[in-house]
Amino acid sequence: MTMGAITAEAAGSGNIGGLAVRRVGFGAMRLTGSAAFHLGTPSDRGRSIAVLRRAMDLGVDHIDTAAFYFSALRSANELINSALSPYPEGLLIATKVGPFRDYRGEWGTSARPEDLRAHVEENLRQLGRDHLDLVYLRRMGQESIADHFGALAELREAGLIRHLGLSAVLPRHLAEAQAVAPVVSVQNRFGLGDHDPRNEEVMRLCGEQGIAFVPFFAIAGDAGPGGGTAAPDDEVLAVARAHGATPAQVRLAWTLSRGPHVLAIPGTGNPDHLAENVAAGALRLTPEELDRLNTAHHRPGPTPTG
Repeated sequence: MTMGAITAEAAGSGNIGGLAVRRVGFGAMRLTGSAAFHLGTPSDRGRSIAVLRRAMDLGVDHIDTAAFYFSALRSANELINSALSPYPEGLLIATKVGPFRDYRGEWGTSARPEDLRAHVEENLRQLGRDHLDLVYLRRMGQESIADHFGALAELREAGLIRHLGLSAVLPRHLAEAQAVAPVVSVQNRFGLGDHDPRNEEVMRLCGEQGIAFVPFFAIAGDAGPGGGTAAPDDEVLAVARAHGATPAQVRLAWTLSRGPHVLAIPGTGNPDHLAENVAAGALRLTPEELDRLNTAHHRPGPTPTG
């Protein structure tokens, strides 16, 4: 598919807490190095900043980041601040709290509810903001998230946060959080190669409740935070060839086909891959192609295409 003039507008718009955002956004995790959470060779600072500015030129208005996205000498939040501040009007920056890493990059235990204010304030400092547009509570295996989500709800009431979301949750956690404060968005691992029926259920519940569903690793698949993409299979390759597209674009198009409430936040530190990811928003798979992909990957169907 031709990518020259394709912008994020081609994907159409979704809704996060009453804010209209384009359905293809940008994930900042890979800006800091070739693989997430890597403390070896840092990314090229100039190139990372150029990627962020190019994303704005391509009409991206939704960036996903976190204070724990850092590698040697590089912080995703600091790169975003340097590249984009003063921030364009209409840009939604979402961040996550819950996990944390020390200065050596080692993961700590899951944050306690009383720790979350410091996490929010660190994101505010790094991004140079007086409030955060959207903060996800990233569940780290807790059976109950009520206390953690309640702590974030208090910060929302205090004006430090505009909207609240959840990440890595099961259906019961969504219901638990909704009883505390409104949830506007959910991030779970989800993609063509994900076969956890609970993620499918969370996606369905979000659609019914008017909540945005923003999957991560939609392209990477099993490669996850290690970088790269899921190994292309025959069916994905066949669909890609039919459209003159890449396998990664087909995976993104499949993700977006799951419903109008489903958004995408592909991440990259490569300007060419950025353009490819944004252009995937213009790719429309036929019902036959969607059935073919669903059958090959044992996905439930039929797939909604609205």
